[in-house]
Amino acid sequence: MPIETARLNLLTPEKVSAEAVQRYFVANRAFLAHWEPRRPDDYYDLPTISKMVETQQEQFRARTGVNFYLTRQGSAEVIGTIGFSNIVYGCFLSCFLGYRSSQGNEGQGLMQEALRAAIQWVFDSIALHRIEANVMPRNLASKRVLERLGFELEGSSRRYLKINDVWEDHQHYVLLNEGVE
Repeated sequence: MPIETARLNLLTPEKVSAEAVQRYFVANRAFLAHWEPRRPDDYYDLPTISKMVETQQEQFRARTGVNFYLTRQGSAEVIGTIGFSNIVYGCFLSCFLGYRSSQGNEGQGLMQEALRAAIQWVFDSIALHRIEANVMPRNLASKRVLERLGFELEGSSRRYLKINDVWEDHQHYVLLNEGVE
């Protein structure tokens, strides 16, 4: 069940090959290192990537995590990812949002386009009330994407996540689904 936008396909873990995901992570290893936890070398090996995609398939079926792999229309090359993790039901109906783009595809509005479609799917299909995204204050491009999508800044967390071996402060953004009763 891929989601299509004007320029992109958002593929679920069942619709993407582990090899395509591995190529994405290997090609963008240095580019993403500034924004992610330090990864061990075997993180980029095909068996590790295959296991990650398999786990994401299980989470998608259970609706405890929803991941999408972004490709341009007519291409199988992965150019980004979107993940809704730690989905909590009951009275909370919330999750965390993470996303990443490949080097060379930033600044074209692709992530905003993809996120708009993915968020709509999560709000419609899972009926979540709240999506939370945490961003380092220096990641201005990511903050602009969130703000354009209607996320509101709720606060800051000191030394929130260990990114590239450094405890980084993060700003906490939230988008509410006003359609959920």
